[in-house]
Amino acid sequence: MSETPLPVIPMLDLARQYATVGDAISRAVADVCAGGRFILGREVTELERAVEAETTTPAAVGCASGTDALWLAMAACGIGPGDAVLTTPFSFFATVSSILRAGARPVLADIDPASYNLCPAATADALAANPDVRAVMPVHLYGQCADWDALAPLAQRHDLLLIEDAAQAFGATWRGVPAGALGHAAAFSFYPTKNLSAWGDAGLSTFRDPAHGERARALRAHGMRQRYFHDEVGWNSRLDTVQAAVLLVKLKYVQQWNEDRARVAALYTSLLTEAGLVGTVADGGIVLPTADPRGTHVWHQYVIRTPRRDDLRAHLASQNIGSEVYYPVPLHLQAALQHLGYREGDFPESERAAREVLALPIYPELRPDEQERVVAAIVAFLNG
Repeated sequence: MSETPLPVIPMLDLARQYATVGDAISRAVADVCAGGRFILGREVTELERAVEAETTTPAAVGCASGTDALWLAMAACGIGPGDAVLTTPFSFFATVSSILRAGARPVLADIDPASYNLCPAATADALAANPDVRAVMPVHLYGQCADWDALAPLAQRHDLLLIEDAAQAFGATWRGVPAGALGHAAAFSFYPTKNLSAWGDAGLSTFRDPAHGERARALRAHGMRQRYFHDEVGWNSRLDTVQAAVLLVKLKYVQQWNEDRARVAALYTSLLTEAGLVGTVADGGIVLPTADPRGTHVWHQYVIRTPRRDDLRAHLASQNIGSEVYYPVPLHLQAALQHLGYREGDFPESERAAREVLALPIYPELRPDEQERVVAAIVAFLNG
């Protein structure tokens, strides 16, 4: 007789979220459909005003994706050909591809090994070597803000724009200031896996200067401020009204969901510590994620690191436990970006992280007994 398969613990379970918000979203979407408000309907404006309030910014501009939001943030601030933008090699591809799409040159600096965010010292070195840098794009990776105490003065000394890649950080803060309001502009992604997520692709940019927000509204609609009159060449990147309606419903829950994620993260830390698994990569132990006390971490991901990452991931999969690697190949080693001129060894902390990081299942509805099973599986692997 075959054994009963273990229940699946997925990396993310949106079906559980749907049980909470599905009915309200269905009604909101039906209202959009009944009114025929499919492109830039009133729900888009309502979402933009709501996000302005949440992020304490004067201008929020919805668009088609987080990738577009990055480009829109830069383009509206005037970044283009002849400029360079400094960012991290340890991020999703869109961080660098959006710089290229803006016509600028990406410059990379290594990460801090504890936070995985842009290292201020490495940033200072890269700025000294690249005088054409006009902006710095820190990524608030895994839901934690980059070290703004160090990066903001650095940017001020060099008279640089600060563009936040806040794709994973809706609701995060630094010294009480929300992500999205720290820099001159910021970009959010509402991809379905994000803490605040749409039912498809969606994004939004925020701006410190309302004039940049006004320009972004034109750029997302082919450079139009008046219908069929094009002041400049923009792009078609409008946030559709259905996605805005979905986001308006979920926005009411995101603070509680972020608090629930923090609870899940705290339990993981407790269970892994109590199991005696915490150590260093050198001794074969598990290195836990850290949360900087100067900010609020929203735990988009709970990422451990271990020297036997791939073997551990295979073991978890054999136990029907999901996991993911964010990110297995640093951007400077991606085939599509070889023209940037970087080589293996240029960013050792990013390369080491790419070999060692593993994201465990985390979402607001994850149960304690499921977390205990995840940790038990890690214990079995390390003691096996």
